[in-house]
Amino acid sequence: MLVRTAVFKSANAIVGWLLQQTADRIDTTYQPKPGEQRKPRENLQVQGIFGSFSLERAYYYDPVKQQGHYPADAALGLEVSYTPALAKLICLEGADESTYQKAERHLEQTGGIRVSARQIQRAVQRVGSDAQQWQERPVTPGSCQPSDASVMYISGDGTGVPMIAEELAGRKGKQPDGTAKTRQVYLGCVFTQHRVDDKGHPVRDWESTTYVSGFMPSDEFGPFLRREALRRGYGTAAKIVVLIDGASGLEKMADLNFKDCLQIVDFYHALEHAGLVLEALIGKRHAEYKSRLRHWAKRLLKDGVEDLIAKTRRECRGQPQEPHVEKALHYFTSNIERMQYGTFRKAGYFIGSGVVEAGCKTVIGGRCKQSGMFWSKAGAENVLALRCIHSSRRLDEFWKHRLNAHNDCLPLPAAA
Repeated sequence: MLVRTAVFKSANAIVGWLLQQTADRIDTTYQPKPGEQRKPRENLQVQGIFGSFSLERAYYYDPVKQQGHYPADAALGLEVSYTPALAKLICLEGADESTYQKAERHLEQTGGIRVSARQIQRAVQRVGSDAQQWQERPVTPGSCQPSDASVMYISGDGTGVPMIAEELAGRKGKQPDGTAKTRQVYLGCVFTQHRVDDKGHPVRDWESTTYVSGFMPSDEFGPFLRREALRRGYGTAAKIVVLIDGASGLEKMADLNFKDCLQIVDFYHALEHAGLVLEALIGKRHAEYKSRLRHWAKRLLKDGVEDLIAKTRRECRGQPQEPHVEKALHYFTSNIERMQYGTFRKAGYFIGSGVVEAGCKTVIGGRCKQSGMFWSKAGAENVLALRCIHSSRRLDEFWKHRLNAHNDCLPLPAAA
């Protein structure tokens, strides 16, 4: 720690000197906008990875608009009083650690950086708001990367995030009294496949998965996920497969936004619903329940969904449980084309939505569903936006965009 302190002291002096030189150059060459008045230079205590230092820079104020700004702050990419490198690190820790308090301890223990949990939270929320907007940005010709993948998979799922009382007012939920404890957030993912293994099983491309998230209805999330697919090469991949859990909302989303693409219902969700059919037909405690569930699994893997539906209907015809069985069978009758698992496996496709299911647990659950946590909508959305960007390996791309956005406010490309 003594060595680190000594090294950081010299590094901090160098960084402070370099940034001051840049601020001086910017203040000298900056051309005020009409109506702006230059004020005396003000001092800011800037905190960076190696420590803190003073920075003097000019302030420009427009008395008519009653607003002002520091051109040097924008050009240097300062986040209030943090350097871009420290702001990036703070947001990374704040979004990835399970609590802001753990992020505070981790920063101090590993880097000797003292930033309070409250300051970390404020930084995450400020930057996270822009991160969500960056996720939802429109598709431009230059942002679409061609894909040579044999299969591109698109998948989406929703999960509940525990919310504070104000966010739940008037919302219906699954509580005994009809109220809600959570609000649904959607997570979407896109990944690719180039090959199958020696046994014909599909192999997901290494680090090919990217994520997007949002607290929005499915009819808004669909176009959002489509934009992500377009950026990943939706128009150039050889085959597009949409993996869903069979819920009507996601089915409609797929039909509207990924028309004519192959849709596959997650095999494990199909097995869960097969259990519900058998529970309605013979009861969950029946001696043959498990063996018959295994039979359903084998038949489903051999494109036998229609045969299973027909046999089940014959077995319960005229019986008291027939309405309940028919209700449980609706999941299968409405997804017959999406449940041809034997055909899908022969073609070398994934038949499970495990990637997005795992994402719901790690990206969302690992940060927003810890014991005792209750979130505001904006608070959770901003954290999840940063987590999606990080999990998609796009952190550098986002911060580059953010720095460019700061510099776009200045009529000084050379100084920026």
